[in-house]
Amino acid sequence: MDTNCPAWIMDQNIQEFVKKTLLSKEIYNPVFFRLKIEDDKKKFNSLIESTNVFLYDEIHSQLRELIKSRNPRAKFTTAEYQKLIDEHLHGCSYEEYGVWVYYPWSAKLVHILDEIEFVELRTSANRNKITKAEQDILATKKIGVIGLSVGQSVSLTLALERGCGELRLADFDTIELNNLNRIRTGVYNLGLLKVYSVAREIAEIDPFFKVVCYPEGILEENIEKFFTSGGKLNAVIDECDGVNIKILCRIKAKELNIPVIMEASDRGTIDVERFDLEPDRPIIHGWLDHLTIDFNVLNKLRTSEEKLPYMVPISGLESLSPRMKASMVEIEQTITTWPQLATAVTLGGALTADTCRRILLDQFTNSGRYFIDLEKLIADTRPKKELEFPVPPAELDIVEMNEIAERAANQLNTPQIIIKPEDIVDLVTAAITAPSAGNNQPWKWLYHNSNLFLFHEKSRTLSFGDFKDIASYLGLGAALENLELCARQKNIGTVLHLFPLQDTNKLVAAIQFSAAVNDTLYQPQKLVRYIHERFTNRNLGERTPIAPKIYDSLKKAVSSVPGAELIIKSHPGELDEFADIIGAADRLRLLHPDGHYEFYNKELRWDSEHSRVTADGIDISTVDISPSEVVGLKLVKDPLVSQLLVEWRAGKGLERVARKSIAAASAVGLVLMPQFSSLDYLLGGRAVQRLWLSATEHSVSLQPMVAATLHFARLNHGNGEGMPDFMKEEFKILYKRFEQLIPEIKGREEVFLFRLCMAEKPSVRSYRYALDKVLVMV
Repeated sequence: MDTNCPAWIMDQNIQEFVKKTLLSKEIYNPVFFRLKIEDDKKKFNSLIESTNVFLYDEIHSQLRELIKSRNPRAKFTTAEYQKLIDEHLHGCSYEEYGVWVYYPWSAKLVHILDEIEFVELRTSANRNKITKAEQDILATKKIGVIGLSVGQSVSLTLALERGCGELRLADFDTIELNNLNRIRTGVYNLGLLKVYSVAREIAEIDPFFKVVCYPEGILEENIEKFFTSGGKLNAVIDECDGVNIKILCRIKAKELNIPVIMEASDRGTIDVERFDLEPDRPIIHGWLDHLTIDFNVLNKLRTSEEKLPYMVPISGLESLSPRMKASMVEIEQTITTWPQLATAVTLGGALTADTCRRILLDQFTNSGRYFIDLEKLIADTRPKKELEFPVPPAELDIVEMNEIAERAANQLNTPQIIIKPEDIVDLVTAAITAPSAGNNQPWKWLYHNSNLFLFHEKSRTLSFGDFKDIASYLGLGAALENLELCARQKNIGTVLHLFPLQDTNKLVAAIQFSAAVNDTLYQPQKLVRYIHERFTNRNLGERTPIAPKIYDSLKKAVSSVPGAELIIKSHPGELDEFADIIGAADRLRLLHPDGHYEFYNKELRWDSEHSRVTADGIDISTVDISPSEVVGLKLVKDPLVSQLLVEWRAGKGLERVARKSIAAASAVGLVLMPQFSSLDYLLGGRAVQRLWLSATEHSVSLQPMVAATLHFARLNHGNGEGMPDFMKEEFKILYKRFEQLIPEIKGREEVFLFRLCMAEKPSVRSYRYALDKVLVMV
């Protein structure tokens, strides 16, 4: 009961009973009465006269059991049993034989054999799984248990087997109702400290078993006492949630050469660190070596999010079950902490107690991590449908490119001028610095017979998000803008023929060169200088107002492309709505099987070396996310996790990164074009590049946030083809909100959504393919 409950809502008599019960909450040791001792007999009589006790006397059946256990081959009659019992009593009355044990917390008084005979009989069924000699060895051992959820099951199992002679229990927490899915205790123990609950239950099984309680849990101030007071521990079982205590107890165990055992309540995971045999062994098998162990930091970790970067190496991200991974994504979203089931906790108690016994008896000497995964051992062998993903087309080869280029050239005028090969190199080098979806670099260039041809390299761009190639055309359009700006700087005129062949969309543009420079470009002298400075900035920054004149400059840059228009929203309420829409779109993208596959296998690069080797994709170090968010991404990498989140209609945690980005944004912008067509998206890409270069000129950072608009295009122009029904319905709702937020889109096409921010430049830039991979000169 909540002791903070206002007194006036309870009857006075109830209050008195509650107070009386509270006084007994710290009692966990039973009281012994041996009636042969006169003082004990007086106290015993006084107790049963003054207290309403429940008295249990099965001493006769215990004596019969004892005699049977000592004579396993004999078949005694009832009369023979009675004779042997009388001889065993040797004139002592039944009432005075053995010991009476009183449990103050339950008012139960129980008559049992005294310690030596009690232990002998209670452990008789252990033999010969545990021999008498081994039982005697175990009786000398001391085990510390830290954390009493799984630790409760471990402690009770150890006590049941008498797997040691002393248990030291440490936990500061009380039993709550949501613990009762895995801790076997009664509702009357709600609010009771877990150490006392476990100690009481052990005492009710075996009142002679030594239990020492540390109700304050493990602290830096008491850890030495826990490990050494009354004799050094022989083993430590770590089942606590606190990262600081997990690390602290291992440091102490290593110092004292004490083995540590941990059970993870997932896939039957048992972890063993034999510091007794390997004193130089790194804690947690060295999996924390990349982290700074600073207790000033560790002691302040409170939320699951703060603990995740430490807990995942400890628990082993790659070896977690899909359900546990998916659940960890949902922590502080739809659940409060990582789940534990009674089946896993019970299994864990057995596995840990068994491992601990074998360590203490020198029957197991290894360190390592082991799995008793019941879902693998007792597997559902029904065939499972494997996920299938679209197979990208083969890479364009020179023969095909030449054939297409020659057909296109037949429809073009003779080139006005022939430019030098080194100029072609410069032009294409500038072009390929353009942005592209996921940095997939959709271009391939062919210089043939004095014409330059731009191809769409679909082997790199096939994706669920690239509906009708619209994302690719944005990147290809941006590349064309760069090329023309660079040509203008060199006083080289350009003549662009967009989609020159009707029977193929592989060829995006044929570029011819002339002496007359292109005067239709927007501020070419200004923008060209920012081609190699432009970058995607995913650093969060702070929400800082941007001067209206800068917005005007950006709008002019966009509108310089015929039909293009820029809408900018900067009101806090509008940005909050954008955060909802963009966050939800990012979540849905990762929950779609194709979107998930493409993000993890084509787009995301986990480190700079990975980025350098592939020369494409997005280096995770360019994304301003916390270590716990990196862990979250790694958890969702498993496609089974994504499938579970879909089944649960969960995954809100996947919106966090986008929401943080918008929370730090100064504004959100949207580029509009007249209609949904390949040409409009290609021209839209040119408008986007002019916008981006202008933003670079004004030191304003830009980050694309295009998952929403790309999926809206699939919804509106492809009837949501390939989307599961729930996803299609959610995107419909999101689009309605989007229309209400930006009424200007009516009758136009939204082609590029982004955020503007004031943030530090990223320390890492995206790589580009080597020129010889994207340019062929024949």
